[in-house]
Amino acid sequence: MADTRTDSGATLARTLLMACLMTWLPGTAWSADVPIPEYKPANECVVLLHGLSRTDFSMGKMANVLSERGYANSNVHYNSREHNIEELAALAINQGLQHCRALDAQRIHFVTHSLGGILVRYYLQHNEVAELGRVVMLAPPNHGSQIIDIFGDIPGFELFSGEPASQLGTRGPESVPAKLPPVDFELGVIAGTRSISPIFSFALPDRDDGKVTVESTKVDGMRDFIEMPFNHTFIMRSNAVIEQVIHFLQNGTFDHSATNQEM
Repeated sequence: MADTRTDSGATLARTLLMACLMTWLPGTAWSADVPIPEYKPANECVVLLHGLSRTDFSMGKMANVLSERGYANSNVHYNSREHNIEELAALAINQGLQHCRALDAQRIHFVTHSLGGILVRYYLQHNEVAELGRVVMLAPPNHGSQIIDIFGDIPGFELFSGEPASQLGTRGPESVPAKLPPVDFELGVIAGTRSISPIFSFALPDRDDGKVTVESTKVDGMRDFIEMPFNHTFIMRSNAVIEQVIHFLQNGTFDHSATNQEM
């Protein structure tokens, strides 16, 4: 008579062996438990462009986080008070492209704040970037800003803000945004919805970030759009905004399910 204990032991051993094998074999029910590798950019570089009357320091936190996540970057400084938009677009963006190309970047992204987004749109209207990746614009005046329409004629305004400010109105022959076509590249726009400029916000007709209305940030052809509860001046320093920027660079969309936004 066969020893049932021996048969049971052999069956148990075979079952345990199969379980171990199934754990390691791809395409099994256990494979879902294997951690998904974290995204690691390869030969990707990000050109960072600050806004009007700012410096590269304002984009420094963004640059540091991008570096921590494996992105090479070029945090460009340009003097927005000494040149017009047409000149600044060439000066600032060529500087960023040269830096990224010197690092052998095969894909070059752009992350911009305010005026920086208009520089990118103007540049790409007139130039081709073979390595162009994705673009994220923070609080861009894509249709201009009514602040310029209202306050631009005040004596000393241009002297204080520089020539590009007078080119950022919503109408008139000087308005650069009014002349730009829809975008034809992968663009994500983040609009701010909070203000620390009550006088400007009172003058603006719709929801705004203190400088630019939410509607003015939008542009035909953009891939994705998201509103976030931050003001125009410091939106680029928000941890939540930075995470959305990185999500778009990696996926071409924002994470609309994210709810843990710093207030």
